[in-house]
Amino acid sequence: MWKNPASFALSALTTFALLLPLERLTWGAGPTPSEPSASQPSPYAEIDDDYVELIQMFADALDQVDRNYVEKLDRRKLIEAAIRGVITELDPHSTYIPQEELARFRTNIDQQFGGIGIQIDSRDGQLIIASPLVGGPAYDAGLGAGDRILEINGQSTKGMTIDDAIASLKGDEGETVSLVIYHPAEFRTETVVLEREMIQLQTVLGDQRLENNDWDYIYDHDQKIAYVRITIFSRNTAEEFAAVLQQLKKDEIRGLIVDLRSNPGGLLSAAIEISDRFINDGKIVSVEGRNTPKREWSAVPDTTLVDVPVAVLVDHFSASASEIVSACLQDHDRAVVIGQRTWGKGSVQNIINLEEGKSAMKLTTASYHRPSGKNIHRLADAKDTDEWGVSPSPDMEVKMTPKQIAAFQNYRRRRDMGTLTPHPPAPEPPLAEVDPVLAKGLEYLESKLPEPASP
Repeated sequence: MWKNPASFALSALTTFALLLPLERLTWGAGPTPSEPSASQPSPYAEIDDDYVELIQMFADALDQVDRNYVEKLDRRKLIEAAIRGVITELDPHSTYIPQEELARFRTNIDQQFGGIGIQIDSRDGQLIIASPLVGGPAYDAGLGAGDRILEINGQSTKGMTIDDAIASLKGDEGETVSLVIYHPAEFRTETVVLEREMIQLQTVLGDQRLENNDWDYIYDHDQKIAYVRITIFSRNTAEEFAAVLQQLKKDEIRGLIVDLRSNPGGLLSAAIEISDRFINDGKIVSVEGRNTPKREWSAVPDTTLVDVPVAVLVDHFSASASEIVSACLQDHDRAVVIGQRTWGKGSVQNIINLEEGKSAMKLTTASYHRPSGKNIHRLADAKDTDEWGVSPSPDMEVKMTPKQIAAFQNYRRRRDMGTLTPHPPAPEPPLAEVDPVLAKGLEYLESKLPEPASP
């Protein structure tokens, strides 16, 4: 029992100061902070009188709970609950990783597990599907971006963290997971049972498949307008994308649509490499935080693969790496952005070891900025009038009603599962009805091609 809360407060401060310099593991592609030089301000919290007073208040509260609560408590659980309470106030991507979960967390980073092929996020306290991966169990079952996950295996997702939800969705290949899903576009709820699979899917897709199951990356063969869809930015995406562009260059395409709708992001390195294929010089993206040194990535000369007019398609569920690419091409006037304002996920998480590596925190420490310097990340209290995400270019906003979204998802799923001979037939019903965003992109590119294509 803590005999003197004030003494405990000072002890807590000392312990906190000792824990600060421990090893930091970079989460994703974020930078690892370096130790400050004598000329740099300390990256750690300033320990002043006000800070000591707040720590003492925190210690007093814990001491009162420990001494006076109706039942005896496990102090470790009490402290861990307090840490979780602090981190819960930050953002959905910052979490505390206790001792018993740390080994599993590190294993999950390094190894593959069975899953149902979805990316999830949190908005307004609800777990939502940010993107179902084409060809995965969830996609084939009809789940779409924006669908809300109400239950996982009978457990309500209310208050569930993203990491806890991912752990519940993962499992051995062949096992099943039961979900209760609300489809806001159709105002209905259903229960679906999905079988987990090893998710290793192609991430650079076309509009429809040929008879040999390869993707056809040219949408309009008469006008030579190509269509390339990126579903997620994984380890092989940049290489796949470069190979597709090389082939399209040989095909002498005259316009290109890059579809990033419902793309939840992924690796920063993939976003940088793909952006570099469109611009020959200049900044691609930068990252900076309150105590994180600013870092910039710029285009590498002579790596550009295409110089034709480009339209990038985005929607509300385009996030992270998708926003880096679309913002880069928009700021360099290399492409128009068509659709709706993006999600606003531009934060960097670092893994910070606690207790000499026995537990850890995944903490948001920095944010990405577009070439213009404008912010990408949407903070919890951000307003629609604030700078965040990527907005469509002037006169290029295309809003879709819930009915249109449901029709588009069904149309897109049918084309993904079918094959064609030898080229895509004219969509039925008209494209403007089932995919007005793509129709707007084709309209824009056709306006940039006054001369008819050569035979």
